[in-house]
Amino acid sequence: MIVRGVFGHHDFRQLWIGDAISQFGSTVSMLALPLVALSALGASVGEVGLLTVFESVAYLLVGLPAGAWVDRLPRRAVLLIGDLGRAALLGSVPLAWMLDVLTLAQLYGVALGVGILSIFYGAAYQSYLPTLVRKEQLVEANARLEASNAVANWAGPGVGGLLVQWLSAPFAVVLDALSFVGSAVFISRIRTHEVRPPVSADRKLGREIREGLRFVVGHPVLRGITMSTSILSLFGSMSGSMVIVLLSSDLELPAGSIGLMFSVAGAAGLVGATLASKVAAWFGQGPGLVMAVVVSTLLGLVTPVVQEGWLVWCFVVSNSLGIACAVIYRIIQVSFRQRLCPPELRGRVNGTVRFLVWGMMPIGAAIGSGLGVYYSPRTALWVAAVGATTAALPLLLAGLARMRVLPSDPSDRPTVEIG
Repeated sequence: MIVRGVFGHHDFRQLWIGDAISQFGSTVSMLALPLVALSALGASVGEVGLLTVFESVAYLLVGLPAGAWVDRLPRRAVLLIGDLGRAALLGSVPLAWMLDVLTLAQLYGVALGVGILSIFYGAAYQSYLPTLVRKEQLVEANARLEASNAVANWAGPGVGGLLVQWLSAPFAVVLDALSFVGSAVFISRIRTHEVRPPVSADRKLGREIREGLRFVVGHPVLRGITMSTSILSLFGSMSGSMVIVLLSSDLELPAGSIGLMFSVAGAAGLVGATLASKVAAWFGQGPGLVMAVVVSTLLGLVTPVVQEGWLVWCFVVSNSLGIACAVIYRIIQVSFRQRLCPPELRGRVNGTVRFLVWGMMPIGAAIGSGLGVYYSPRTALWVAAVGATTAALPLLLAGLARMRVLPSDPSDRPTVEIG
C-alpha cells in the first residue's frame, strides 16, 4: 500500500500521533477540572469561572515574549518540555486529592502553569509544522491535525463524563497527565533537523517582540483575521465555563450527559476538518472564512435559550454545527498564517497572534464569571452570543469576502475577484 500526502512523512506522523494523544487527554480535563472544583471542593460559580481566568491569563503574562524565546530555542525541545511539564502539573491534582490536601489555590496554580506551558508549546508547534511538510501541504497537514482534535473532542468528553461518574473528577485528570507523557514519547521520535536562522550578537528581546507585532499589525489581511479571531476568543471564553455551570447546576444534567453533548460537537468538528479544503476551493479562502464566522456566531444565539426537553437537543445541534464552522475557520486561517510568515519570524508571529487572541480569554472569562455571579449564567451566555456576531466585521472591512486566494508572501497583493 502506497502512503500519500502528509502521512507519507515519518516526522509528521510522530507529531500527529503525539498531538492526537494529548488532545484526547485535554478534552477529558476540560470537563474534569471544573467538575473537580464543583464536586470535590464545592466551588461557587465565580470560583469555577476563575479556573478559566487563571489558565488563560498566562497569554497576557508571557504571550509576547514566548514567541521571541521560541525563535531562539530548538522547537522540538520546547515541545518536549511543554508535554512533560504539563503532565507533572496535572498529575499533582489526583495526588493531592488522595492525600486530602487539594485546594482551589492548587487548582488555580495548575491552571496557570498549564496555561504558560501551553503558550510555549503552541508557539513552537505552529512554527515547527512548516519545517516538517512543504508549504503546499500545510492545509492538508492542519486538516489532519484538526481532524484528530475533532475525534478527541468527540470521544474525550464522553469518556471524561463517564470517568467522572465512575472514578470521580480528580482521577479523571490522570488520563490527561498520562496523555502528555505519551505525546512526549512520539515527539522525541521526530528526526528532522531544524535549520535555525543565524543568531545576531545584539539580539534584544524588546526589538524582537516589536518585529512580531509589526508583522501582524502591518499586514491588512492578517490584521483583519487576528481582530476577528480575538473577538471570537473574547466572547467564546465568556460562555465557556458558564455553559458547564448552566448544564450542571441550573439544568442538573449528569456529567455523562454533558460529556455526550460535547462528544457530538467533537464529531461535527471532524466533519469540519474534512470539509475545510473543499470549502476553500468551492467558495474561496476569504469568503470561506467569512461564511464560517457568520454561520457559527448566528448558531451561537441558540445557546442562551437552552432548557430541559427539546431545547437541549436544539443546543446540541446548533453547538455541533457551530464547532464544524469554527474548525473550518481555524484550518484556513492558520494555514494562511504559516504560508505568509517568514521562517525566522514564525515564533514571534505565532506568539503575537496568540497574545492578541488568547489574551482575550482571561478578560472574557472574568466578565463572564462576573455576569454569572451578579446576574445569572444565562445572562452571561446572552451577552457572549450577541457580542460574537460582530466577529465578521474585521473580515469584511479587510475585503476578505472578495479574496478567493489569500496572499502567501508578505509582499504579495491580495487576489480580489468581484462578482
